[in-house]
Amino acid sequence: MSRMGRVRSETSAGWRSFVRRRTAVFFTFFFPVILIVIFGALIRTDPTGGGLFTEPPAFYVPGYLAVVVLFTPLSRMGSEVARHREGSRFEKLATTPLGRGEWLLAQTVVNAAIIGLASLLILGLVIVLTGASIVFSPLLVPYVLVGVVCFCGVGAMLGSYTDSQDGAVAASNGIGLPLLFLSETFVPLSQLPAWFEPLVHLSPLTYFARGVRAATYSGAETPAVAGIDPAIANLAILAVLAVLAFALGARSIPQTD
Repeated sequence: MSRMGRVRSETSAGWRSFVRRRTAVFFTFFFPVILIVIFGALIRTDPTGGGLFTEPPAFYVPGYLAVVVLFTPLSRMGSEVARHREGSRFEKLATTPLGRGEWLLAQTVVNAAIIGLASLLILGLVIVLTGASIVFSPLLVPYVLVGVVCFCGVGAMLGSYTDSQDGAVAASNGIGLPLLFLSETFVPLSQLPAWFEPLVHLSPLTYFARGVRAATYSGAETPAVAGIDPAIANLAILAVLAVLAFALGARSIPQTD
C-alpha cells in the first residue's frame, strides 16, 4: 500500500472512531456554542464602557475560533496517544508499514475536518447572536488548518509524555486555558502588564489570533511585520511553528511502550 493509501485508511478509521463516540461529538460542538451564548449573547460587549469585553463583537472572533482550534487537538490528540500507549497499540503499529508521522498526519486530517465544521458553526452563531460584522477572508481556511496542525503536534507530545489518558486531558486543560485567555484572544495586550508581553509572543495561539483578527476584523490594529501584511506575516510565523510542533509530535510518539 502506498503512503497516501496508508494515510487515507487510517484517516477513515479515525473518523469512524470519532463519530461512534457520541459524547465526544456532542461536546466538541456544544462547548464553543455555550461560550458564544454566554459571552456574546448574554454578557455582551460594551465598546464604550470598562471591563473585559470592551471591544466590538468582531474583535472576539479569533477567541471563539481558538476554542476549537486549540482545545480539540490538545484534548483529542493527547488522549488518543495516551490511549494507544495504554493499549500497547503502538507496538502493533510498529509491525505495520504505517509510520509515526503518517499516523499523526491521519489523525490531524480527522481533527481538521471536525474543527472545520465546528468553525463554520461558530462563525454562523457569532453573526446571528452577536451581530458581529466579519470580513470573510480566504485566509481563514489556512489559518484554521495550520492551527490544527500546530496543536495536534503539541497534543501528541502531551499524550506521549503524560502517564495516562486522565493525565493527558489534565495537561491539555492546564496548558489550554492559560493560552486561550492570554494570547490576545479575549484579552487585548493593552490590558496585560508590560512584563507579560514577551510571554504572549511565545504562544503560537497569539499569531493565530492576530492573523485571524487582521483578516476578519476591519477595525484591527495589528501592526505589520517587517512591512508585510499582518494577516500574511502571522500566518507564516504560525506555519513555521506548526511544522516544528508536528515534527516534534511525530518524533515523540513511541514505537513501543
